[in-house]
Amino acid sequence: MAKTATWFEIPGVVRRRDPEHDAVPLVLDSPHSGAHYPEEFAFCCPLPMLRRAEDAYVDQLYDAAPVYGATLVAALFPRSYIDANRAADDLDPAILTRPLPPSLKPRPVSRVGLVRRHARPGIPIYDSKLDPEDVLARIERYHQPYHRVLDDSVDRLHNAFGAVWHINCHSMPSYGNRSLGRCGEHGDFVLGDRDGTTCAPEFTQLVAATLRGMGYNVKVNDPYKGVELVRAFSDPGAQRHSLQVEVNRKLYMDEKTRARAPGFAKLKADLDTLLKEVAAYANARCAEVVGEHHHHGHGHHHGHDHHHGHDHGHGHGHDHDHDHPHDHKH
Repeated sequence: MAKTATWFEIPGVVRRRDPEHDAVPLVLDSPHSGAHYPEEFAFCCPLPMLRRAEDAYVDQLYDAAPVYGATLVAALFPRSYIDANRAADDLDPAILTRPLPPSLKPRPVSRVGLVRRHARPGIPIYDSKLDPEDVLARIERYHQPYHRVLDDSVDRLHNAFGAVWHINCHSMPSYGNRSLGRCGEHGDFVLGDRDGTTCAPEFTQLVAATLRGMGYNVKVNDPYKGVELVRAFSDPGAQRHSLQVEVNRKLYMDEKTRARAPGFAKLKADLDTLLKEVAAYANARCAEVVGEHHHHGHGHHHGHDHHHGHDHGHGHGHDHDHDHPHDHKH
């Protein structure tokens, strides 16, 4: 597959970096590393407190992806403004001044939801409720474009190769939130495939084994199973494989000052090695998949719809800034 442009960006919204060499069917995305705070974001809490929700530097940790033929998509806006890893209807009606239009009916909200209300327990982000038009504008200007760019990236590769692998990249604090039943120190990495439903087991095993081979402590689906994006973009039966990868922030940054820690360079080098391994796997595996499909006479196109049946607020949570004891499971 010939490469096209090497860079695409909607300022303040989303950036896509395309393969620097021959493309492989691998897409990585970082939906929570954005730090461009829109001027219209009328928050009333201190900015440093709000920034604790960011997956700081995650897009940089994986920025070698295009070197190995992968596509890298990153949000530029903060998750505290609107969360790209939530469904558009994952919205708490209590945050609104009046009901939403009938075209968008909020469902029972997950612990944090599309637009969060608090920066920390007892510290609201806003000094008043939000107008529905404000929320709808956020969806239209930020949430939808991010999903569209990621969707197009995944579909383009799936159409070209007959298979695609997607890694949803996040970071987690070193300690779990007591209020969410996640006490104690986290391991180095947590892989989430929603209990084996979003990718072939061998893909999860490959990532886990590669990281463990470097000496990292790796857990699978404990405590994070994956949220909206791995659910939306996965269909293993159609050779669409999605895996969420959480990395412990203590490995690469000072969690109080948000400065890079000395371990950043080593972690990034190890993730470069992981990217090389996963890219080689995807390239080799897609050749096998195409052969299998041709043998059985199957087509490759799969028009998925990532706006159906959401259940990610019920045991699949990704609310790992751990500052939200008021957001309860349903």
